[in-house]
Amino acid sequence: QFARHIKKSEGQKTPKVELQISIYGVKILDPKTKEVQHNCQLHRISFCADDKTDKRIFTFICKDSESNKHLCYVFDSEKCAEEITLTIGQAFDLAYRKFLESGGKDVETRKQIAGLQKRIQELETENAELKNKVQDLENQLRITQVHPSPAGSVTPKSPSTDIFDMVPFSPISPQSSTPTRNGTEPPPVPSRSTEIKRDLFGAEPFDPFSCGAGDFPPDIQSKLDEMQEGFKMGLTLEGTVFCLDPLDSRC
Repeated sequence: QFARHIKKSEGQKTPKVELQISIYGVKILDPKTKEVQHNCQLHRISFCADDKTDKRIFTFICKDSESNKHLCYVFDSEKCAEEITLTIGQAFDLAYRKFLESGGKDVETRKQIAGLQKRIQELETENAELKNKVQDLENQLRITQVHPSPAGSVTPKSPSTDIFDMVPFSPISPQSSTPTRNGTEPPPVPSRSTEIKRDLFGAEPFDPFSCGAGDFPPDIQSKLDEMQEGFKMGLTLEGTVFCLDPLDSRC
C-alpha cells in the first residue's frame, strides 16, 4: 500500500495484468498481447492470501524454478481479492484430487512438460542469435564481393610463352626494352640496310646475270644464256673452264 501511494504521487501507474488460474498453476498475462509474463506452477506456490483490511490486495508466494528463490507476487484487484484467493484454493483442491486419481503420475508428467517447454524457449533464443550471426556474416561477404576496384587500374597481361618459357618471335612487333631473365638488356638487333654492299675498294659485286644484254658481244651473251639455262636444269661448272679474260676491260 505504501509503494502504491508513492507511485501515485510520482505519477506512475501500476501495469495491468490478466490472471489465468488452473490446476496446473497461475499464469500472468499481458491483457492486450496475451503474452505470458510469468508462469507460476501450482506445486511451487507455497502461500496464498488476501488482505483482510483491504479487499483490493491479495498475494501468493512462489518458488522460482531458475534461482530457487521464493518470490512474493502482490496484486491490486478491483475489490475482488477474496474471490481470487478462493479460486486459487479451489485449483489446489482439484489438483490434489487428480493427483490421488492418477497415483502421482500426472505431477511427473507436468514436470517433464514444463522442463521441455523451458528447453524449447532456450533453443529458440539460441536459434535467433545464430540467425543474427549468419546474417551479419552474409552482409560482410556481400560488402567484400561488391567492393569495386580502383578506377583506371588495368591488370597487365603477360605474353604467352612456348614450352621453353620463351616469348615467341614476331617480326612485325616493335623491339621492346624488356630485360632478360638475368636482369641484363638484350643485345641490339642490327638494322638491315637496303643499300647495295660494296667490296673493300668500293666496287659493286659482279653479277653476270644482272648486266644488260648490250654490255657483252653476241657470242659471249649466247654463252651466258646457255649457262643460265644450264643452271636452271641443274648443271654445274665442274670440269668446264670458261675464259672471261676479254671481259676484264668491260666489267
